[in-house]
Amino acid sequence: MDTAVVLTTTLGAVCILMGSLWLLSLATHDVSVVDIFWGLGFVLVAHVARAAAGATDPRAWLVVALVTLWGLRLALYLLWRNWGQGEDYRYAAMRTHYGARFGRVSLYTVFGLQGVLMWFISLPVQVAVSAGAPATLTGLDALGVACWAVGLGFEAIGDAQLARFKADPAHRGAVMDRGLWAYTRHPNYFGDALAWWGLFLIAAATPYGVWTVLSPVVMTVLLMRVSGVALLERKLTKTRPEYAAYCRRVNAFVPWFPRRA
Repeated sequence: MDTAVVLTTTLGAVCILMGSLWLLSLATHDVSVVDIFWGLGFVLVAHVARAAAGATDPRAWLVVALVTLWGLRLALYLLWRNWGQGEDYRYAAMRTHYGARFGRVSLYTVFGLQGVLMWFISLPVQVAVSAGAPATLTGLDALGVACWAVGLGFEAIGDAQLARFKADPAHRGAVMDRGLWAYTRHPNYFGDALAWWGLFLIAAATPYGVWTVLSPVVMTVLLMRVSGVALLERKLTKTRPEYAAYCRRVNAFVPWFPRRA
């Protein structure tokens, strides 16, 4: 099937998903459901793209498998972490700001925006799945899988280490600076970005995949400057007195050896 048709089909799937989640948020008065379905949305896109393209080549199945593992892990972790916690503070602040209009406003400020980002960031996946060529996997595919694996490892291990740290009552109010967190202040965000750069490398092995480079760039910028590192650090700087000293020792994003205090 033509790539343009695949892109149109996946866009329709994203619109249906986000519209349904918006209606669910109106019924439950909780917008946080969109966070759990962020990873699952990419899984949906990957499977819809493969089905629409009728792709059965090794690269298509490889990319679908990688995205499915990444998305399911993220969704299950967020579901476990957020269960019973109520609406995320970001959305609660927006609800307070917009008042009775928030239900309507959230359609485009939350669900519409995230839907557009999801579709755009997933372009390497869509192109890699629908390209059909080269017919066999290449060295660039192998490099992409390696980057994806390291990224997923940083995400999963970093999340597990943080959860174990926070589960100890003795660490209440303390700054996590152990394990991977001793080398980067946000191993989970770094891993997320690296995983998507890995998927881009797999797409780059196809004839037109290199043109999707802006997708991992956007994901990285979002994680570093918008909804990830920047947003969380503003909060932690205010609530954790030791965080400023931690920032002076440890890189914000790319892992490196800690500096002497």
